[in-house]
Amino acid sequence: MKIEIFSSPGCGKCGHARDRLQQLVTQLDTEHPGQHIEWRDVNILEEMDYAVDLGVLSTPSLAIDGELVFTSLPGVQRLRHEIESRLGTEGAKGRPC
Repeated sequence: MKIEIFSSPGCGKCGHARDRLQQLVTQLDTEHPGQHIEWRDVNILEEMDYAVDLGVLSTPSLAIDGELVFTSLPGVQRLRHEIESRLGTEGAKGRPC
């Protein structure tokens, strides 16, 4: 799975989103060792055409596997739910989603 966070330089919300995403991916990698989650920060000023092609209109936005999923920063539980449902591990270990 590949998660992309679309951000702009100097955006405080974007920095916060990156930190939250990095923490969540680290947790999920530990909890689901057989699943690989890759993430990258996409600077919309450097990759404007790509961002526009996906429909990014604001930052921070998140795409999963090339599909724009969130056009604003979701809560951690909502993001976890989306990732786990795509990994096929939704509700694993008795956690509520």
